[in-house]
Formats: sequence, C-alpha cells, structure tokens
Amino acid sequence: MTGPRLPDGFAVQVDRRVRVLGEGTALLGGSPTRLLRLAPAAQTLLRGGRLEVHDAVSAQLARTLLDATVAHPRPLSGPSHRDITVVIPVKDNPIGLMRLVSSLRGMRVVIVDDGSVDPVREADFAAMHCDVRVLRHPYSKGPAAARNTGLAVCDTDFVAFLDSDVVPRRGWLEALCGHFCDPAVALVAPRIVALNNTAGAVARYEAVRSSLDLGLREAPVVPYGTVSYVPSAAIICRRAALLDIGGFDETLTSGEDVDLCWRLNEAGARLRYEPIATVAHDHRTDLRKWFVRKAFYGSAAAPLTIRHPGKTAPLVISGPTLAAWLLAARGSGIGYVASVVVAVLTGRRIAKTLSGVPTEPLEVAAVATQAMWSGAAQLAAAICRHYWPLALLAATLSRRCRRVVLVAAVLDGLLDWLVRTGRVDDDGKRVGVLTYLLLKRLDDIAYGLGLWSGVLRERHAGALKPQIRR
Repeated sequence: MTGPRLPDGFAVQVDRRVRVLGEGTALLGGSPTRLLRLAPAAQTLLRGGRLEVHDAVSAQLARTLLDATVAHPRPLSGPSHRDITVVIPVKDNPIGLMRLVSSLRGMRVVIVDDGSVDPVREADFAAMHCDVRVLRHPYSKGPAAARNTGLAVCDTDFVAFLDSDVVPRRGWLEALCGHFCDPAVALVAPRIVALNNTAGAVARYEAVRSSLDLGLREAPVVPYGTVSYVPSAAIICRRAALLDIGGFDETLTSGEDVDLCWRLNEAGARLRYEPIATVAHDHRTDLRKWFVRKAFYGSAAAPLTIRHPGKTAPLVISGPTLAAWLLAARGSGIGYVASVVVAVLTGRRIAKTLSGVPTEPLEVAAVATQAMWSGAAQLAAAICRHYWPLALLAATLSRRCRRVVLVAAVLDGLLDWLVRTGRVDDDGKRVGVLTYLLLKRLDDIAYGLGLWSGVLRERHAGALKPQIRR
C-alpha cells in the first residue's frame, strides 16, 4: 500500500466497528473485511485507536490504515472556495438552477445549458453575487458531456459538480475540502438528503431510502465496499485527476458517476464519502416518475459490467456461507443439520485465519455469526431486487420456493425498515412498516426491470453473475 506522504498533523481514527483483537495486536474489519496484524511499534503509535502523523513512519502507518479501510481520516484544513469552480449541468430546470446559484454566493460558477428549450442567459444571474459563465449545447448531449464541457474551461485546481436540482447546506464546502490535504484524494462527496420530505408516502420513503443517500457513516469509496461509488449530483474533484482519466464517459447514458469512481480507483486515486457535509436534493415523488427513475438506475448495471467486469456483482458471498443457507432453505431436518455443519466448519476456518492472534472462542463465534448473518441479508436482498424475475418463476412452480421467497421479502424489508427509519422527517413523521414494505418491493421491482432490460439490450449477463469467494 503506497501513496503520497500524508502531511504532519494529519490524523486517522480507527473505525468503531473494527474489532481490536489480541490486546491490540491485530485489527479485524474494514470493507471488505480483512485482518491487519500490527507490529509492536505500530501498536504503540496507535494506542487509543488514534494516530497523528509526525514523521515518515507514522505517515506510512496512517496510509496503511486508510488503504486497509479500517480507519478514517481526520484531516487538516484544505483549499478555499477561491480554489474551486462549480460546474452545473442543466436542462429545462430554471427554477432549480436559480435556487442553486443563489446558494453559491461568492463562488465561480460555470453553467452548461444542455439544450434547454428556453436557453439559460448570463444576464439572468446579474444580481447574484457569483462569477457566472454560461455555456450552451445546441442540443442535449447528456449530463456526462455537459460536465466535461464545464471541466474543459475550468482553470482552478478543484472542480465541484452540482446538479441543478440540489441545494448545498451550510458548511458543506469546508467539510469536504479538508480531505484534499491528503494529496492522494481525488474526489470527495457529501451525503445527499431530501429537500422536501413531507408531501406523501413516496416523499417520506425517499427521505430515508433514496438511492442517492449513502447513509450516516463516513467511508472510503471502493468497489465491494460499504460505499462502492458516489452519485455525481454533488461531488468535488481534483481537476488534474479528472483530466488524467479523460473526465466522464459520454457514451454512458446512466451510471457515468459509478464509472468515474471506478476509473479513479483503478488509477490509484483515493475517494472519500463525507456525510457530515450535506446537500439537499429535490427527489422525484410522483409514483410513476419515481418508478421510472429507479428502473433507469438499474439499466446502468450491464454497461458498467462490460467496462468493469465483476464489480457490479449483485451478490458477493463465500461459498460455504452460500451452501449453508441453501441447505437451510430446503426446510428439512437433513438440510438444517447440514447447514449447521457448514456453519461450524466456517467458524473453524475463521479460527484458523485468526490462529496467530490471541483470541477468545466467543470472539471467533461472534465473527462467524456476523459473517453468516451478513450472507443471509445479502441473499434476501438479491432475491428480491436483482433476481426477482427468477424468484417469481420459482415461487409459481414450487411451494418450498414460494416460502423461501416470502421469507426473503419480509426479512429484507423489515431489516431495511429498522435500519433506515431512524432517520425521521423534520415534522416527526415516520414511514409506516407496511407502506415501507410496499414501496421497498416496488423499488426493487423497478430496479430489477431496468437491470434485466439492460442485460437483454447489451446481450451481456455479467451484471447477474454472483461473486462467490472461497
């Protein structure tokens, strides 16, 4: 694990979900999960779970912890607003555009009108305290092309991309910019929350379950991680890093932000998700438009798989864990016994991996249980979202399959509701469990329709292929 040296004063904090084993001799966690053994000197430096960079050794350890995804940065101050140009791609959204620009007081702004029926004019922004420049495409080329057009005229070190239907909240810029004091960081993204969340069930559902909202926990942006990509509705990028990889892929009609993140990863750049910074998004809340949008998101999976094989796998699971749950799904005594045997063997395999680290049997059992439960949640989600056409067919042909699909649908929905509904609307309203379950199933049906239509259109089934690990 290598990268540019972190500056003195930069600090890292071990993730609170990481297990500290053997009295600090090893760390177990990260995303994906890994075991990181610590040398005695590293144990001393990391005492208390926090490390501050003050020399080459501490800088290398901090980089190792960050790249292993077991720790999060606590950076110094970064660039100011004078070092950033905001690029806004827009098509036929004058109200949202005016609302956004009015929130960017004192900033340099490039608006790219992507073929709007009523052209955007610079004179419309004369009264606003921004340096606004308007570029225009004579016809719509898509958001990726619009962002690239804006990027091409920027001369600042950093570029913020904001869609016309978002509004940054106070402090968003400072919280994001600090991460750029790490010279390896090429992109940082805020948490995207609902602008309006009280007008009906769909709005309240989107307030807690939007595809754009990646949650409350900070994270590195890496394939197969807790946050595998960030939406381009609101991001800040290092301009040189974007130019090095050619900007956004204009041939993609959707998923261009996912592709951008993964190409930056492949180039060796680091990307961060920072939920302390928030940007409000005007979600689609009309049921038909909402359903169509969810299908649109699903349609990106097949083209992305062609460009990034394996990274769109709907299921990443170990073979033994998969075998254990498939045996349990048989519903017979033999199946249950066999699944328990497989689970025990999984625990023994984990214990062998941890053999060089002093651990208690209960710690091993906890790790094995967590792995099995995570596998069950993944399977339930994949059955309901990615594989629902196959699951529906199986349910019509077999009573046993029907029972498994029903359990998966209820389990997945309830788990998701319990996790998500801690995010209460501003007026205190929660999404009822039955309403949530219904909308979650519609959400998954729409995504699955888009996924399968993309697979058929591209004639490439890679987006449906699970990744089964040893």
